[in-house]
Amino acid sequence: MNPLLSLLQPYPFERLRQLFSGVTPNPTYSPISLGIGEPKHATPAFIQQAMADAILRTPSGLASYPATAGEPALREAFCAWLKKRYGLSVAPAQTLPVNGSREALFALTQTIINPAAGATGQKPLVVCPNPFYQIYEGSALLAAAEPYYVASDPARNFAPDWPSVPEAVWARTQQLFVCSPGNPTGAVMPLAEWQKLFELSDRFGFVIASDECYSEIYFRDEPPLGGLQAAATLGRQDFKNLVSLTSLSKRSNLPGLRSGFVAGDAAIISQFLLYRTYHGCAMSPVVQAASIAAWGDEAHVENNRALYRTKFAAVTPLLAEVLKVALPDAGFYLWADVADDEVAFTRDLYASYNVTVLPGSFLAREAQGYNPGQGRIRMALVADTPECVQAANRIRDFVQQRHL
Repeated sequence: MNPLLSLLQPYPFERLRQLFSGVTPNPTYSPISLGIGEPKHATPAFIQQAMADAILRTPSGLASYPATAGEPALREAFCAWLKKRYGLSVAPAQTLPVNGSREALFALTQTIINPAAGATGQKPLVVCPNPFYQIYEGSALLAAAEPYYVASDPARNFAPDWPSVPEAVWARTQQLFVCSPGNPTGAVMPLAEWQKLFELSDRFGFVIASDECYSEIYFRDEPPLGGLQAAATLGRQDFKNLVSLTSLSKRSNLPGLRSGFVAGDAAIISQFLLYRTYHGCAMSPVVQAASIAAWGDEAHVENNRALYRTKFAAVTPLLAEVLKVALPDAGFYLWADVADDEVAFTRDLYASYNVTVLPGSFLAREAQGYNPGQGRIRMALVADTPECVQAANRIRDFVQQRHL
């Protein structure tokens, strides 16, 4: 077996399962899960219909092997969306379909990392935020690289403290993961932050992988700045050493479709296509048809965003009565300070009120002397508003009783 597999840590939801092992939740309450970021809003009917129609079409339904690069119409749909959303002119050859952003984040790292290029006796580094989406770490370890966890800045909603990274680290870095809007904090990177990272990339030669799967769920009037948009604003029209990744899972309530795309530096996209050709991850023609329909419509996205805004407006004030929590810039998570042992809090809440949340420490690693998820929980407000309000009321009751 690949010995690098032994370096992987249990996934957060496996750790949660182990935490709840032997715990019997209070049967008085129906179960409510705020633990996993799986959208629960209805899938738009027109997207389902597009997929059904594609199945019945001949011969393009299920009767032919799909191209790894995707159909021209799909890549044109990506470009049209990038133009409408960010004002960008991107060539189809600068895009590729992917089977959800998780798959692409992992595969991209395998394409980029060159273990032989590291300094003598030292592994190359993959730099990532802390807390972070666990695929960043796993992809680095299985590419024979070493993750480096950037310190968080609590004063900026736990955004990465890039100035704290030593130059010796940047010199070994081959890939940098950024996530904006961030998981779990919802923080959005401003243009000045992008400019600093581009300067570092130019100086040290690393690739920036920009995870933007939460970009269409936001609470401010101005939509979040995207990585490609930031590059173009700063005159980097070739998107040098930059790849942006997005998906339909959150935007269109399609987590089961496993559909997204990457866009950016044409040279990297070309090599990524070569890797994917051997990797065997071409997107099904029927999924491509549904994806074209989804990327071409914004009305359902606006409706979806309105549902989240209504929900967060109802839930956040309730939780703010007992926890240190505030409306994020974007995304569908609340990152709350429980002023307590977050693991015990999660276990006891589940036992007493049958509500599942995720300990913040499960989403982070101890680095620079501390785990930034300690004392924090992540709540995914993915269910409908009444259920989320009910969960918030239970959490409020739980905290109040805990402090008696």
